[in-house]
Amino acid sequence: MLPEKLGYDFKNPALLEMALMHPSAVSSRKASSFERLEFLGDRVLGLVIAELLYQYYPNEREGDLAKRLSALVCGDACHIIAKQLDLINHVKAGAGDLAAKSAILADAMEALIGAVYMDGGLEVIKQIIKRFWMPLLEQSIMPPKDPKTTLQEWAQGKGKPIPNYTLIEHKGPDHSPVFTIEVFIKGIDKGIGVGSSKRQAEQAAAKSILEKIGLWN
Repeated sequence: MLPEKLGYDFKNPALLEMALMHPSAVSSRKASSFERLEFLGDRVLGLVIAELLYQYYPNEREGDLAKRLSALVCGDACHIIAKQLDLINHVKAGAGDLAAKSAILADAMEALIGAVYMDGGLEVIKQIIKRFWMPLLEQSIMPPKDPKTTLQEWAQGKGKPIPNYTLIEHKGPDHSPVFTIEVFIKGIDKGIGVGSSKRQAEQAAAKSILEKIGLWN
């Protein structure tokens, strides 16, 4: 059972049900999907992780804390926790959206955080986030660098222009968009990235160039 894995029993089970309802599974305009809870959960997760980082790294600069925060609240991190909670067997989504289940599960994880916050308050969700996210927080000794930052620093170090990102394609429904981004640096092959958000697609595009020049494994 999900509440047992989560370590929390909902006083209002309707919140849990809503947190697991992807927009593609909603058949009526009156029915609610997890989008509003996802919006809330994203902010709650950011606040709690920011506080944990502030306490865990008392001597680290703001810029390095920001890098750690970005890595811990991104879709990949949320997907890791979603897999630990086995959300794939609890989230309700339309059959056509199952191919993008990693993004769906990450979004559902944020919605679940929002639901717990609404049902049990900040202190309850703090303890849950701390329990699941601390292993990720403790994994990296040095502040992580995302592909975009790494590519820009490399380009500047080589005296090249700042990477230019261009939106090539945007398709899919509002609740499950797909963005294709191209990144270009003069004198370097172009990179293409695809993601469920512009930021995710930009990171993927930057990563594709870094892999070509041997700076990303």
